Amino acid sequence: MHDERRRIEERVQRAHDQRIKPAVYAATVPFEVAAWQAPGEPVSFEEAAAARYEPFAMNTPWGPPWGTTWFRMRGEVPAEWAGRRVEAVIDLGFVGDWPGNQAEALVHLADGRPLKAVNPLNQYVPIANPANGGERIDYLVEAASNPDILKDDFSRPTPMGDKLTAGSAPLYTFRRADLAILDEEVFHLDLDLQVLRELMVHLADHEPRRHEILHALDRAMDVLDLDDVAGSAAAVREVLAPVLAKPAHASAHTVSGVGHAHIDSAWLWPIRETKRKTSRTFSNVTALADEYDDFIFACSQAQQYEWVRDHYPHVWARIQESVKKGQWAPVGGMWVEADGNLPGGEAIARQLVHGKRFFIEHFGIETKGVWLPDSFGYTAAYPQLAKLAGNDWFLTQKISWNQTNKFPHHTFWWEGIDGTRIFTHFPPVDTYNARFSGEEMDRAVRNYAEKGGGTRSLAPFGWGDGGGGPTREIMERARRLADLEGSPKVVIEHPDDFFAQARAEYPDAPVWVGELYLELHRATYTSQARTKQGNRRSEHKLREAELWATTAALHAPGYSYPYDRLDRLWKTVLLHQFHDILPGSSIAWVHREAEAEYARVAEELEALTAEAVAALGAGGTRVFNTSPFDRAEVVRTSEGALAYVEVPANGSAPLAEAAPARPVRAEGRVLDNGLVRVEVAEDGTLSSVYDLRAGREVLGDKGNLLRLHTDLPNYWDAWDIDKHYNNRYTDLLEPTSVELVSDDPLLGAIRVTRSFGKGSTITQTVTLRAGSPRIDFETDIDWHEAEKILKAAFPVDVRAAHSSAEIQFGHVQRPTHTNTSWEAARFEVSGHRWVHVGEPGYGVAVINDSTYGHDVSRTVREDGGTTTTVRLSLVRAPRIPDPEADQGRHRFTYALLPGASIEETVAEGYSLNLPLRVADAAGAPEPVVSVEGGGVTVEAVKLADDGSGDVVVRLYESGGGRAQGVLRTGFPLAGAQVTDLLERPLEDAAVEEGGVPVSLRPFQVLTLRLRRG
Repeated sequence: MHDERRRIEERVQRAHDQRIKPAVYAATVPFEVAAWQAPGEPVSFEEAAAARYEPFAMNTPWGPPWGTTWFRMRGEVPAEWAGRRVEAVIDLGFVGDWPGNQAEALVHLADGRPLKAVNPLNQYVPIANPANGGERIDYLVEAASNPDILKDDFSRPTPMGDKLTAGSAPLYTFRRADLAILDEEVFHLDLDLQVLRELMVHLADHEPRRHEILHALDRAMDVLDLDDVAGSAAAVREVLAPVLAKPAHASAHTVSGVGHAHIDSAWLWPIRETKRKTSRTFSNVTALADEYDDFIFACSQAQQYEWVRDHYPHVWARIQESVKKGQWAPVGGMWVEADGNLPGGEAIARQLVHGKRFFIEHFGIETKGVWLPDSFGYTAAYPQLAKLAGNDWFLTQKISWNQTNKFPHHTFWWEGIDGTRIFTHFPPVDTYNARFSGEEMDRAVRNYAEKGGGTRSLAPFGWGDGGGGPTREIMERARRLADLEGSPKVVIEHPDDFFAQARAEYPDAPVWVGELYLELHRATYTSQARTKQGNRRSEHKLREAELWATTAALHAPGYSYPYDRLDRLWKTVLLHQFHDILPGSSIAWVHREAEAEYARVAEELEALTAEAVAALGAGGTRVFNTSPFDRAEVVRTSEGALAYVEVPANGSAPLAEAAPARPVRAEGRVLDNGLVRVEVAEDGTLSSVYDLRAGREVLGDKGNLLRLHTDLPNYWDAWDIDKHYNNRYTDLLEPTSVELVSDDPLLGAIRVTRSFGKGSTITQTVTLRAGSPRIDFETDIDWHEAEKILKAAFPVDVRAAHSSAEIQFGHVQRPTHTNTSWEAARFEVSGHRWVHVGEPGYGVAVINDSTYGHDVSRTVREDGGTTTTVRLSLVRAPRIPDPEADQGRHRFTYALLPGASIEETVAEGYSLNLPLRVADAAGAPEPVVSVEGGGVTVEAVKLADDGSGDVVVRLYESGGGRAQGVLRTGFPLAGAQVTDLLERPLEDAAVEEGGVPVSLRPFQVLTLRLRRG
């Protein structure tokens, strides 16, 4: 037989694109359209309905950036269309090839009820099937003219990312607003052809099935009447029916499809627009559920549900009905799909608590898995926290984006830092926006790494980010692929069902231990530093407010615990941990608002804490310690004086009880407090840090060396640091001044000021306090660079085989060598409050109060010694998607801690991030809780969320070893229970001699509920 593949494939392609596709709609009549441009921000339906509309013609430009235009569309179904399937078809002037991040609209009935959205690949609105001739249609359509930020494929900066800079020129040209007859036979022929053709081209040339489909398509084209597609469509489908009816192979892979619409809670649009995106997509989803009984939609992010509940009650009611019918599956059990590395441990716990509790309260459903398809790597703390929240499985696909190494598994057990394992799946289709194309189905099977062990994988399908979610075309593809020779078998099912079957068939799946590091998007640990600082400080201020509110509730008559205010503030912080806000990868508008929100949160939390402290009584000055460790350090009083104080963990002490400390000697460029001696060189770096206790030099080279690197990644500017950044740099070694600014016996300080680059300045105050070996670098930067990154290096004289970086409820160890490509790919990593490097008998830590990105390397000096260098990433200057990212003022502190054990490092990490509070308060209650025994660390103290008055305490083992201790209370204790993260009892805890004995494995998290006597 002659090879005629090219002729037939091109014949089919042209007939489909030029004849069949245009014939899907058999007849059309235009709507009568009028328009009203809403001034400023979006308005309510009631305001829009009362507005004055002007006639509007097709092919007219409309929509300024971030604007809202309301269109009134009126029409009448022609009498001769009676009995046919009639739809509205609306094309707002969609652009590009991405179905999200551009214009979209929500169609309302005249009474204000949302009907369905209009999106680039979902342009229809059902009217009637069958239609009544003469029926009047009256729609009010809210259209958003959101700019296409991706228009230039992130190749150049754009002012479109903020309404303050985007201008007012119309972005779109309205193309179509019609009533139309859907020819269902042609519609189905269109899908038959697409599915068969795509299956065919992805089968190997030697497969008989490929040639069988090829010639069936050729015969079908012979039957097609190009002048009467509608009249011949049924006959064409009859020719194709036999090849569509052939069942899949018995050993065919199973693809479990579940509807999905990944909607970023903010990214290339502000939060206010996400609220509208959710209403549009969710309207589409509930409409599709009415049309397809076998459709199931998985949806995460309780925050988005709450937006719809509060702003779109009709859509909310439809969601509730779909949930009852089993077609809508709440998943994920988190408030938002948060970043996977940067939120603190307690914040991830609250993400899970607030998310799961929302779904339980509103739907009676307890979600069973963590759904994070798009976050930029995942902390090794997740398995334990997920399980403690009652989850059985974990899903992502983002690791498929790795730049260097291919992850070896798709279905596996993920083991966290404490040993907890959770069943995990990465969809081998490598997308969360599947559409069941032939290419996707081929990739899912070819890519699947568990062949011989497992037989199934998951495929989330639907258009996200304003693309409108799953479509009827995708559902029709799934139906045709349910049992089709040459293809995997597609079944639509709930993710819980998929995970149950995958685990049952593959219980001995391989194990991956430790973090799921994404070998890409490493700059998200640093970009938009003020957003990251706002998060860090909010987390710690929430801890502080909860502790002192609990103290006041227990000891101050008349004080009421601020449940609602804390709940609201937590949810604000959790929202901003979304995986494109906290990582710094959103447009300018998002980060401008985030910084303002963090300032508001800080102000309100400061007021809450002040109220709680004041409730303890006035009449004296006390020092309050929110840290879980006892502290002896220098504080500054409200009058500006310095004092050395000792304060118990989670407690307070009178300022008058200050204890003496060895004084600081500050002369010239030298600071000495009897524990360490610090020498600042003429170039402003540290020439020496001598540990007087250990009798050894700490540094192996210049300390606190500020290095300015060129930083232009290959593609994702705000997201990526590519390895070549390290090849070009300038060391900042020419200070404008180095001066002693404090020689107080309690605090010595040297200030170093530098100017560099394009008018940037940096002022650092090197501070050494009495009684502490910690050296602080209080930093004030006025930053005006572009496409640069600033790092601070501490080369220390230790031979460290690995670094230890704090993560949520513990720390991870990472090798300092680059023996394999896996280690070499970790050239930029994340950590929370500290990084520790050490050799047997001696360690050094670098601590910070707001940054996350860092790198650690090791070199051998000419003298044979080893220098291990820790470098903090301080600030970047990406220009896409925010052209002004990180410009302006930054204030933060980082510190060097010589001679530090892990336990001492943990304590100083809390200390730097939780400054002592000096306040007027006469009351001296005992700490709410205290711990006898090392390694048991208190992470949270609060009242139970149910309003019972029980005290909830979250503890963890912080050193990486076994820990035993006793939890003591500052109130009469009647009983104790071990609970899950949602404060639900798991078992009774023993109470012995007024305390609760605690035994923890390495990095174990334990939540105790304490009943007051």
